[in-house]
Amino acid sequence: MTAAIRQSTCSALVEDFSLEMTGKDVAVVGQASAPDGTRINITYLEHESFQQRIEAIRAVREAGFVPVPHISARRLHSRHALEEFLAALQAEGASELVFVVGGDPSVPQGPYEDALAVIRSGLLKAYGVREVGIAGYPEGHPTIPESHLWGALEDKAAELGRQGLAGCIITQFGFDVDAAVAWIERVRSQGVDLPIRVGVPGPASVGRLVRYAARFGAGTSAGIARKYGFSLTNLLGTAGPGRFLRDLAGLYDPGRQGSVGVHFYTFGGLAATTGWISQFKEGGAA
Repeated sequence: MTAAIRQSTCSALVEDFSLEMTGKDVAVVGQASAPDGTRINITYLEHESFQQRIEAIRAVREAGFVPVPHISARRLHSRHALEEFLAALQAEGASELVFVVGGDPSVPQGPYEDALAVIRSGLLKAYGVREVGIAGYPEGHPTIPESHLWGALEDKAAELGRQGLAGCIITQFGFDVDAAVAWIERVRSQGVDLPIRVGVPGPASVGRLVRYAARFGAGTSAGIARKYGFSLTNLLGTAGPGRFLRDLAGLYDPGRQGSVGVHFYTFGGLAATTGWISQFKEGGAA
């Protein structure tokens, strides 16, 4: 693949990118230099209140973007709590797109043990949801066996199909492009044809990337880190996903891998990430 073709493929991969933010990013949503209509996933964290989540959703809409609220299954204390949240999303005009994940608690705080249980409740469609994002883990999960991850992915995709809901897989961020591509091809070989957005970290300090990688189980061996473009001995340096994206573009084959895009984890740097993306599209970001 020539450099020109690879850059063209890179540009196509990031043309319809999505972003991730927390409630803490409300004040800077307006500083994000992203196209109108860009999807922004809004996390469902333990320390955030119901009202903070709604305010974040409102801020995203008011800035001209499309909110994709997260629903953390194991954080829901009751069926009523899920209905209350979905009703609030519907009142805000933000219930069409959601992302459902099991969440961090090892023990469910209510009746939903995982994302599949929320989907099977039937409440999503009842409150106007038309597309459900689900999680993928190309580099595995720190506490969930790989066999369970694959079974859950297939079950969730099948259940969405049974309910007539569209779906999208957003992967956990990682640093190993070969692992990501191999995972995508296995997804396709197992008959799951949902669009996939590959999670990548936005530009951040190496120290921050390593901390998040340890928390979420993404591989950070010296070899993978070097291939990604940073050194584990220089935690004060910064790194962006440019090399990862160019390598992904070089390996991307729509015929084998289907619909693939990218999802940026911003780690609190929403404006910095969107600024980096703009430069990358023009061929100027490392």
